[in-house]
Amino acid sequence: MDFLQEYLGVIEWKLITKTGLRVVFILLIAWFSRSLLTRLLRTLKNRLYDRSQAAHESQTESSKRVETLILLVRQGAMLVLWLIVALVILKEVGVEIGPILASAGIVGLAVGFGGQNLVRDVISGFFIILENQIRVGDVAIINGTGGLVEEINFRTILLRDLGGVVHIFPNGAITTLSNLTKEWSAYVFEIGVAYKENTDEVVSILQEVGRTLKQDAVLGPMILEEPEVFGVDKLGNSAVVIKGRIKTVPIQQWAVGREFLRRVKLAFDAKRIEIPFPHQTLYFGEASKPIAVKLLEMKQELEKKG
Repeated sequence: MDFLQEYLGVIEWKLITKTGLRVVFILLIAWFSRSLLTRLLRTLKNRLYDRSQAAHESQTESSKRVETLILLVRQGAMLVLWLIVALVILKEVGVEIGPILASAGIVGLAVGFGGQNLVRDVISGFFIILENQIRVGDVAIINGTGGLVEEINFRTILLRDLGGVVHIFPNGAITTLSNLTKEWSAYVFEIGVAYKENTDEVVSILQEVGRTLKQDAVLGPMILEEPEVFGVDKLGNSAVVIKGRIKTVPIQQWAVGREFLRRVKLAFDAKRIEIPFPHQTLYFGEASKPIAVKLLEMKQELEKKG
């Protein structure tokens, strides 16, 4: 009993009380910072939702993207906050944090050298999702490879091409990214007709086909504006090329384009407008006779033998 009293008498209760109050104060500041961070993240979340709705993004896709972003930011911010709180509390209780920081710096440097590609991929993926560059279901061309976007992760993007092959691109290795279906799409057509045709008449036919296509019960709702016919775009080797564009809802440009070309072919057939193809003349040199004469001589020889 005397030993216990002697031991308790040695303890500096005043210092312990002061240190305890400081720790409690630090925890209160941490709690306040956590609440403030939660409120800021909630505001950011609402703004991202409003931005997605303004861009007419589907609710399911926008919820997935926003929740992923907010979760990542919350985890990173909370990790930093509680790491700082732990270091400050250790310093208050008398633990020297200098060696801890030095050790953490060395470990962080080693991890940074070993995982720099991973860090680059994650950071690039974060900005791809944040800026809404592409979404699941979009048709995109990444590093020259086109296909349907099936997955968007913080490290990789999965793209399936028309042949069913799945291409995996690390986000940090993406140098070019083209989204073919963001907000709206377009089918650009280049139709060649013979030089003898009246191009003004051809343009009128194309415009009429476009108008009737927009009135179609199935494909009409997919077309956003009246089809545009720009006019003569090129004088080719064997055709006059007329160019135009049809704006459609995302991903439907190919279905609309195929039906447009089918109707154009039928309209040209009805109006007897020629769609030319390249012609070639075969020349065998001056020593050889024209092919028609050669065939006639062969026919005469056969008749003599017969």
